[in-house]
Amino acid sequence: MAPALFQILGADEWAAAQAVGWYEPDGFAAEGFVHLSERDQILRPANLLYRGQADLSLLRIDPARLEAEVVYEPGSHGEAELFPHLYGQLNIDAVDDVIGFPCEPDGSFVLPAGL
Repeated sequence: MAPALFQILGADEWAAAQAVGWYEPDGFAAEGFVHLSERDQILRPANLLYRGQADLSLLRIDPARLEAEVVYEPGSHGEAELFPHLYGQLNIDAVDDVIGFPCEPDGSFVLPAGL
Protein backbone atom coordinates (compact mmCIF):
# COMPACT_ATOMS: atom_id res chain seq x y z
CA MET A 1 0.00 0.00 0.00
CA ALA A 2 1.45 3.36 -1.05
CA PRO A 3 1.82 6.06 1.62
CA ALA A 4 -0.72 8.86 1.77
CA LEU A 5 0.01 12.01 -0.20
CA PHE A 6 -0.82 15.54 0.91
CA GLN A 7 -1.90 18.82 -0.69
CA ILE A 8 -1.83 22.19 1.07
CA LEU A 9 -4.61 24.58 0.12
CA GLY A 10 -6.77 27.40 1.40
CA ALA A 11 -10.40 27.20 2.49
CA ASP A 12 -11.65 28.98 -0.65
CA GLU A 13 -9.72 26.62 -2.91
CA TRP A 14 -11.15 23.57 -1.13
CA ALA A 15 -14.70 24.94 -1.35
CA ALA A 16 -14.25 25.54 -5.08
CA ALA A 17 -12.85 22.02 -5.56
CA GLN A 18 -15.80 20.47 -3.74
CA ALA A 19 -18.22 22.40 -5.95
CA VAL A 20 -16.73 20.99 -9.17
CA GLY A 21 -15.41 17.62 -7.96
CA TRP A 22 -11.72 18.22 -8.66
CA TYR A 23 -8.84 20.49 -7.68
CA GLU A 24 -6.53 22.29 -10.07
CA PRO A 25 -4.18 24.91 -8.58
CA ASP A 26 -3.15 28.22 -10.09
CA GLY A 27 -0.31 27.48 -12.46
CA PHE A 28 -1.67 24.07 -13.45
CA ALA A 29 -2.07 25.09 -17.09
CA ALA A 30 1.57 26.20 -17.26
CA GLU A 31 3.09 23.33 -15.25
CA GLY A 32 0.69 20.52 -16.14
CA PHE A 33 0.71 18.93 -12.69
CA VAL A 34 -0.37 19.33 -9.07
CA HIS A 35 2.44 19.57 -6.49
CA LEU A 36 1.94 17.01 -3.72
CA SER A 37 4.00 15.89 -0.74
CA GLU A 38 4.54 12.80 1.31
CA ARG A 39 4.13 13.23 5.08
CA ASP A 40 7.80 13.96 5.76
CA GLN A 41 7.90 16.58 2.99
CA ILE A 42 4.94 18.73 4.06
CA LEU A 43 6.84 21.32 6.11
CA ARG A 44 9.31 22.28 3.38
CA PRO A 45 6.76 23.74 0.94
CA ALA A 46 4.55 24.94 3.82
CA ASN A 47 7.29 27.10 5.32
CA LEU A 48 8.69 28.17 1.94
CA LEU A 49 5.46 29.06 0.15
CA TYR A 50 2.68 29.54 2.73
CA ARG A 51 4.40 31.21 5.69
CA GLY A 52 1.96 33.30 7.72
CA GLN A 53 -1.22 31.92 6.12
CA ALA A 54 -3.72 30.85 8.76
CA ASP A 55 -6.63 29.49 6.68
CA LEU A 56 -4.90 26.42 5.26
CA SER A 57 -5.82 22.76 5.30
CA LEU A 58 -4.00 19.59 4.40
CA LEU A 59 -5.78 17.17 2.13
CA ARG A 60 -4.79 13.60 2.88
CA ILE A 61 -4.98 11.72 -0.40
CA ASP A 62 -5.24 7.99 -1.03
CA PRO A 63 -2.94 7.46 -4.04
CA ALA A 64 -4.82 4.29 -5.02
CA ARG A 65 -7.92 6.39 -5.71
CA LEU A 66 -6.24 9.01 -7.90
CA GLU A 67 -7.41 9.10 -11.50
CA ALA A 68 -4.23 10.75 -12.84
CA GLU A 69 -0.64 9.49 -12.77
CA VAL A 70 1.76 10.41 -9.97
CA VAL A 71 5.39 10.91 -10.99
CA TYR A 72 8.23 11.53 -8.52
CA GLU A 73 10.45 14.38 -9.72
CA PRO A 74 12.84 16.99 -8.27
CA GLY A 75 11.15 19.89 -6.50
CA SER A 76 10.47 23.16 -8.30
CA HIS A 77 12.71 25.18 -5.98
CA GLY A 78 16.01 23.45 -6.70
CA GLU A 79 15.58 20.53 -4.33
CA ALA A 80 17.27 17.28 -5.31
CA GLU A 81 14.66 15.40 -3.26
CA LEU A 82 11.90 13.81 -5.32
CA PHE A 83 8.36 15.06 -4.77
CA PRO A 84 5.12 13.49 -6.03
CA HIS A 85 3.58 15.39 -8.94
CA LEU A 86 0.05 14.54 -10.06
CA TYR A 87 -0.22 14.85 -13.84
CA GLY A 88 -3.89 15.73 -13.99
CA GLN A 89 -6.58 17.20 -11.81
CA LEU A 90 -6.93 15.96 -8.25
CA ASN A 91 -10.26 14.13 -8.08
CA ILE A 92 -11.72 14.98 -4.69
CA ASP A 93 -13.02 11.45 -4.08
CA ALA A 94 -9.35 10.49 -3.56
CA VAL A 95 -9.26 12.80 -0.51
CA ASP A 96 -9.85 10.77 2.63
CA ASP A 97 -9.32 13.52 5.21
CA VAL A 98 -9.13 17.30 5.47
CA ILE A 99 -6.91 18.44 8.33
CA GLY A 100 -6.71 22.00 9.64
CA PHE A 101 -3.23 23.44 9.06
CA PRO A 102 -2.99 26.93 10.58
CA CYS A 103 0.38 28.58 10.99
CA GLU A 104 2.05 29.14 14.33
CA PRO A 105 2.11 32.68 15.86
CA ASP A 106 5.48 33.33 14.18
CA GLY A 107 4.05 32.32 10.77
CA SER A 108 5.80 28.96 10.56
CA PHE A 109 4.20 25.53 10.35
CA VAL A 110 4.43 22.34 12.38
CA LEU A 111 2.78 19.05 11.56
CA PRO A 112 -0.68 18.70 13.10
CA ALA A 113 -0.89 16.37 16.09
CA GLY A 114 -1.65 12.80 15.10
CA LEU A 115 -0.43 13.14 11.53
